[in-house]
Amino acid sequence: MELADLGYNETLEQFRIENGLDQFETGRVIAEHKERYIVKTVNGELEAEITGHMRFTAKSREDFPAVGDWVALTTYDGDFALIHRILPRFSVLKRQAVGQFGEIQIIAANIDFAFLVQAADRDFNINRLERYLTICHASKVRPVIVLTKIDLIDESRLYEITARIKARIKDVPIVAVSNETPNGYKAIEAFIEKGKTYCMLGSSGVGKSTLLNNLSGKNIMKTGAISRSTSKGKHVTSHRELIVLEGGGILIDNPGMREVGIADTTGGLETTFDAIFQLSQQCKFKDCTHTQETGCAVIDAVEKGELDKTSYEHFLKLEREKAHFESTLAERRKREKEFGKIMKNYKKDMKKNEYE
Repeated sequence: MELADLGYNETLEQFRIENGLDQFETGRVIAEHKERYIVKTVNGELEAEITGHMRFTAKSREDFPAVGDWVALTTYDGDFALIHRILPRFSVLKRQAVGQFGEIQIIAANIDFAFLVQAADRDFNINRLERYLTICHASKVRPVIVLTKIDLIDESRLYEITARIKARIKDVPIVAVSNETPNGYKAIEAFIEKGKTYCMLGSSGVGKSTLLNNLSGKNIMKTGAISRSTSKGKHVTSHRELIVLEGGGILIDNPGMREVGIADTTGGLETTFDAIFQLSQQCKFKDCTHTQETGCAVIDAVEKGELDKTSYEHFLKLEREKAHFESTLAERRKREKEFGKIMKNYKKDMKKNEYE
């Protein structure tokens, strides 16, 4: 196997040479668990940790490796390595870290496509889809909506679900697959290209592991039995992994996410809710919040039935969430800056006292 089979390209190679990293081995992080990493190289898989210098200079969790990252590393004792540097990322899927205000959690790095997986029986939720779409658009990752477990519903229900998605979400492909038969898999395989990286985003038990197994043609991931009481699969994936498919695509399986907090949404909300942002150009006031202002084109469209009311309400909720996250992040950075000044002055005084 060559690095190109894992998605390595000329841009990464040029950066590696220009930055004097040619004395290090190059690999891609394929799994991560509590700051321990599995890195795949041309010589096999290695267990790795970051260097003390990387840990000391890291300003946030974003400066730590994530699944999908390309890294420069040094190998020790055959199967252990130290990661010295992360090569530039061309895309980063991220969300608010659960329970940590103002912190960002990287879901995966260097992703080309994201399969947004929802079970068609009971998990289906358009609001959640819009959350996934927002983080995809913010990261310049192309989304594909995948409806699983269609064998558990009839054709009329599937048509209804698809129509509801198309009414609120424009220009995003929708693929429906069965967990029991090959139905739908050719449509997914049509998106997979050699050297491109794909990830799966979805809640626990929606069938991501089954989807991965069927795409790879192997029983790579364990799958949970279907619960008779809930008709949902049991969650079995506890960490992120990267698998090279026989067709040449690279697929990352993520654990189920109960919460999808909006983090860095630069361009994300604008793209997901393009209709609302287009209407906002016609609002009477430039700083219109689209909540109660006179002359708001968005509110007018909702009242006339030209804009889906549920989508509009969800947009307002995500806008509030984004504003809260950004204000919390700004406050945290301000505290860190003040603490940095205190430490700098402390070190300065200590050094001064040494010479007195």
